[in-house]
Amino acid sequence: MPAYTECVHFDTISGADWTLPLVTIGGLPIAVIDRTQSAQLMIDAALARRGTQARPLIFTSANGQVLSLCARHSTIREMFLATDLIQADGMPLVFASRLLSPTPLPERICTTDLFDDVARLAQQRGARFFLLGATEPSIERAVQRVRMLYPDLELAGYRNGYMRDRAEETQVVEDINKARPDILWLGLGVPREQEFAVRHREHLYGVGVIKTAGGLFDYISGKNSRAPAWMQLAGLEWTYRTYLEPRRLAGRYLVTNPHAALLLLTRTGGRYRANRQ
Repeated sequence: MPAYTECVHFDTISGADWTLPLVTIGGLPIAVIDRTQSAQLMIDAALARRGTQARPLIFTSANGQVLSLCARHSTIREMFLATDLIQADGMPLVFASRLLSPTPLPERICTTDLFDDVARLAQQRGARFFLLGATEPSIERAVQRVRMLYPDLELAGYRNGYMRDRAEETQVVEDINKARPDILWLGLGVPREQEFAVRHREHLYGVGVIKTAGGLFDYISGKNSRAPAWMQLAGLEWTYRTYLEPRRLAGRYLVTNPHAALLLLTRTGGRYRANRQ
């Protein structure tokens, strides 16, 4: 059965229409797209929605932990399938596609690197960002660094990711709509950020694209460090993270890594059927 499953189409209105092939990797439909294309698509799609009142697109990412969570929890899987695009943020997914799929993924799309690509384009084309997530000190430092690195980038607003209840969530959504960002970077962690995006997408009428971002702001702020480049390329970034935070991450990876490996071997390359809008 072919690994190519279907295509997803984005009518960006503003000059470029995008039709992307999807492949089944570890049981999820993953977009065949590289970082440069991803950045361009985010800007095109976000600016095309400016002033239209159209609901935002949701772009998210999958790694081994996500594959394992989606296989074990149907509600989490449904949240990922409710998004508009899933990118591969994990080298094991890329390796599996090269071994088992006739349509291999071109590269890993690390959200931390993608942010820089999108920010550079946003400066050129006038796209506005809103950053939501992390602790107050981390998001403050992240904003300072973003303003230093990209002085011409317009930040429509930012906020920490701690919301006590649904009423506070509703107020945050209202604040984001007032700021009217083209792209909302949502760093609340899996699966909370997917839940927030899917639950509020109908109410975020002032946003063009929502990009889930995991621990992005902790990396931008300098709180967390990236693994050496060779470890990233080898798909071993998880070992570096475990070395830095063994008490928090060792148990997680002990459970998710073997399960993710099994999913990559058994659920890559098959036909995926879904009703996508």
